[in-house]
Amino acid sequence: MTRIVEQRGLYFDELEEDVVYTHKPGRTVTETDNVLFTTMTMNTQALHLDAAWSAGQPFGQRLMNSMFTLSTMVGQSVTQLTQGTIIAQLGLTDVTFPHPLYHGDTLYTETVILGKRLSSSRPGQGVVTMQHTGRNQDGTVVASATRTCLMWTKEAHAAQS
Repeated sequence: MTRIVEQRGLYFDELEEDVVYTHKPGRTVTETDNVLFTTMTMNTQALHLDAAWSAGQPFGQRLMNSMFTLSTMVGQSVTQLTQGTIIAQLGLTDVTFPHPLYHGDTLYTETVILGKRLSSSRPGQGVVTMQHTGRNQDGTVVASATRTCLMWTKEAHAAQS
C-alpha cells in the first residue's frame, strides 16, 4: 500500500508558544496586485490608484492597499499553521501598518503563538492567539496583527472525519 502524505497546517496540540514560525516564500507585490485588489474591494482611494496625485503626497508614490498587505500576511501563514486544521477565525486585533509597502517590495511574514487554551464549551477544539508580523525585503516591519482562531486537536479531528 502506498503511503499518502497530506499537506496540512499544525493541530492545536502541535502549536508551540513563543516559537517564531517563518513563512516562505515571500511575496513580491506588484502594481497589478494593488490596482486589482483596490478596485475589487471598491476602494477608490487615490493613494492606491493615482500615481500623479500620490507623487505629491508625503510618501511620494502609491502605497499598497493596507488590506491587501493584511490579507497577504495572514495568507502566508496558512500552509504552515492552519491549512485544514482551523475551524474558524475568531478575530483580528491590534492591526498596525507602521511603514508603507510599495510596488516591488517583497513581503515576508512570521508568526508567534502568544497563547492557546482548550475550549471549555467545544471538546476537541482549542483557541489559539497568534501574532503575525510582516516585513519588507529590508526587514522593516510593514504590518502586524494579533489573530485568534478556533483550531482542531489532532485526535478530535481524526474522530470527526
